[in-house]
Amino acid sequence: MTKKTTYTIVALTTLVVAAACGVSEAREAGAAGDTTTPNGSATTTTATIGSDASDALVATVLDTLLPNLMQADGTATPMREAMLSTKLMASVTEVLVKEGDLVRAGQLLARLDARDVNAKAEQVAASVAAAEAQQAQAAAHTARMRALFADDAAPKAMLEAAETQLAQANAGLRAARAAGAEVTAIGSYAEVRAPFNGRVTQRFVDPGAFAAPGAPILTVQDDAQLRVTAHVTPEAARGLRAGQTVDVLIEGMPAKARIEGVVPVMGSLYAVNAIVANAKGEFMAGSAAALQLSSGTHRALAVPADAVTREGDLTGVVVRTEKGDARRWIRTGSRAGDLIEVTSGLRAGEQVVRRGTDGTR
Repeated sequence: MTKKTTYTIVALTTLVVAAACGVSEAREAGAAGDTTTPNGSATTTTATIGSDASDALVATVLDTLLPNLMQADGTATPMREAMLSTKLMASVTEVLVKEGDLVRAGQLLARLDARDVNAKAEQVAASVAAAEAQQAQAAAHTARMRALFADDAAPKAMLEAAETQLAQANAGLRAARAAGAEVTAIGSYAEVRAPFNGRVTQRFVDPGAFAAPGAPILTVQDDAQLRVTAHVTPEAARGLRAGQTVDVLIEGMPAKARIEGVVPVMGSLYAVNAIVANAKGEFMAGSAAALQLSSGTHRALAVPADAVTREGDLTGVVVRTEKGDARRWIRTGSRAGDLIEVTSGLRAGEQVVRRGTDGTR
């Protein structure tokens, strides 16, 4: 092979490698470009950190309009809660559940000593049997007197006496049966059952304890729905309507709430009741909650909520720069949906690293 041919091959090889590098750089540049959707939400992109780093999601710091939010503090309480007691004065023989147990409607939770009630029930059953026998005898006697009176074989006075005895026997039978129903109702209080599906939150007695009428035995809560009640000023309540959806924070965790109603309370305040669906039990009843009520908008910087981390009292983000990723501490304001307002520490257009699907940054 001649020198000229060798130089030609080397030159062609160099051109092919350079063209391949150019295409690769163009593709990486197109993949790393940040865009903002027309509705102002941050668009995530994929970038490579170093030569051997895993992919990380990044988003652009937005200069956008955020709602003016007012936090109305309240408490997330269960929609249904029942403190179970009895009308009997008796000893507790069994408690079949403990605090935290899930229960179904109608499930037996505790049992009381009902021997005296059972004895009373036997007495009433005997009284009902006697009353039925008397009523049957009076009915038969009255039937005979009616037949005899129809044949002019008995005077009217005897017929009237028989009918009076029958009426008395019928009344006695009704009274005996009513007494039986009363004893049955009282006996039902010897068994404490769950009034609805829920969770046992308090257990006040153990086997052997003495239960008095009205004294609490167990408490059951249904926390499939939580009610958040907060008190606000008339200005904050003016634009709220039943059925409206608002944001709420429960122990710092975001959720959606549906306004149940707005009612005036003492003074110049209004009570806002909002319902939070909690079928999966993400939130605990009794947790601190804050309704996020909006009135107008303001311009501010915002980043996705999953780009923000907290370490103690410090709040920070990881900023993507030409020199690499760097931790930066920032100050934040209110939260609006998936965005968190940034009051200091960032500039519009900067890129922040979001948590990836594997929980890394």
